[in-house]
Amino acid sequence: MNYGEKFRVKPGSAVRLDKVDAAFKDKHEDQTSALGELEKYTQRLRELQYLLYAEGKRSLLIILQAMDAGGKDGTINHVLGNMNPQGARVYGFKVPSAEEAAHDFLWRIHQAAPHRGQVAIFNRSHYEDVLISRVHKTVPKKIWSKRYDLINDFEKNLAGNGTHILKFYLHISEDEQLRRFKQRIDDPARHWKISESDYGEREYWDDYTRAFEDALSRCSTAHAPWFVIPANHKWFRNLAVSQIVVETLESLNMEFPKPTVDIGEVREKYHRAEEEEAAKNGKKTKGKNRKKGGK
Repeated sequence: MNYGEKFRVKPGSAVRLDKVDAAFKDKHEDQTSALGELEKYTQRLRELQYLLYAEGKRSLLIILQAMDAGGKDGTINHVLGNMNPQGARVYGFKVPSAEEAAHDFLWRIHQAAPHRGQVAIFNRSHYEDVLISRVHKTVPKKIWSKRYDLINDFEKNLAGNGTHILKFYLHISEDEQLRRFKQRIDDPARHWKISESDYGEREYWDDYTRAFEDALSRCSTAHAPWFVIPANHKWFRNLAVSQIVVETLESLNMEFPKPTVDIGEVREKYHRAEEEEAAKNGKKTKGKNRKKGGK
């Protein structure tokens, strides 16, 4: 199945998250049956990211948004963590610092935009300013309602400069979120993830749902599409995101840059150096042998 086509939010369409099955897993019964396909995409992703870095002509921006416990960290670890860190960076956008808050809401985002040859992954993003700001009324509607157009213009500018943008909303159900909260309580290794706001924010589930639906509907464009990924099954989430990223990179028809040196000349230098090294090592060996023979 082509997950890019299935989960893409068509520009201008109205998103209804209650119509999306968060537990969808396609033809696969479980993680075991999907493992071979996932490994294939993971390996291919590593190759394509290396090619993107070597070519140095364009960049990739991956944006991850979700409800609390939706799987943003897991997606980074299991799918995107296979990339070479030399050409990939992860940015987490939490509460703005005093300096960030003193600028427009896109200021800190623009500074993290990937340069050519780089993959940037945003764990939360500029969309927080039409989500949490809206739900908790930290700014009036007359301000946040204008931000959709500003976001679209910002992303259009990035795309015009060679950045390919993929935006993933990791869709989990309300009961799945509660199950993951319990896992955090039961597993000491996950206690650090527990926040005072976990259960408080659940009270705003419907408000966040409407805010996400508006953001997805108003900001999915041809150059910066949104994808609603069923994420109740973590392994399926990883599979779907991997396939979409791989197919996007493959569509760029990237090529390794031509060498800036004469390869034939470099090869000759290598052979001469190899011969010199062999001759040097041969003399050392003979000397050692003579020494041993004189004992």
